[in-house]
Amino acid sequence: MTLLEALAVVVAGLGAGAINAIVGSGTLITFPTLLAVGYPPVLANVSNTVGLVPGSVSGVVGYRRELAGQRSRLVRLGTASLLGGISGAVLLLTLPEAAFDAIVPVLIGLGCLLVLVQPQITARLSPKESAPPHGSVIVWVLVFVAGVYGGYFGAAQGVLLIAILGLGLAETMQRINAAKNTLALLVNGVAAVVFIVVSDIAWVAVGLVAGGSVVGGLLGATVGRRLPPLVFRVLVAVVGLVAIVALVFFD
Repeated sequence: MTLLEALAVVVAGLGAGAINAIVGSGTLITFPTLLAVGYPPVLANVSNTVGLVPGSVSGVVGYRRELAGQRSRLVRLGTASLLGGISGAVLLLTLPEAAFDAIVPVLIGLGCLLVLVQPQITARLSPKESAPPHGSVIVWVLVFVAGVYGGYFGAAQGVLLIAILGLGLAETMQRINAAKNTLALLVNGVAAVVFIVVSDIAWVAVGLVAGGSVVGGLLGATVGRRLPPLVFRVLVAVVGLVAIVALVFFD
């Protein structure tokens, strides 16, 4: 890897860390960059997952105020993320990539739509139908499914989690985003452990992505916490649409 290529990976890590803290989909920046500098797809994918974990930590730290009072909720939903992340990591190492190609764009598109219409949907729910404080069984299952996807690839995992939590929890968008960051960290963290134990890792790439993503995560949290709810929802939808285009046309 040349010095210029190394710099490009660091910058990609910075951008990915920032966008992961705000919305998700930072993988769409770092993964293609690792491919462009010469890493094969599976090695790039697993190294990217490991490298983005420190940035996820900084994103969670940046949203620590919005995490207040969510401990019990995150313990419950966190088990779904951990189990899903392990499952997705195992699938990545055992299944052909084509197995997920058809469903992933559909999931992301549905997530974008749910994020945009969530206020209208929740406004129509009666008090009896209002969300349990820690999420229903359905929310737990959907968080698990998002974790499987996140452990497998992860692009736009945040979009899916925001949609799931937005419909399943009676919370503000900023507190939902804080929970999303924590759950995504659990998914990426446990998947990274699996990859480190059983797969080859490009540690130079990991270090470069990690260095950029830590700074990016803190910057992204600073910006994201100041976004009005409507702007936040539109940003989530735009990022999700970009993810769909990238996955469909640049696969």
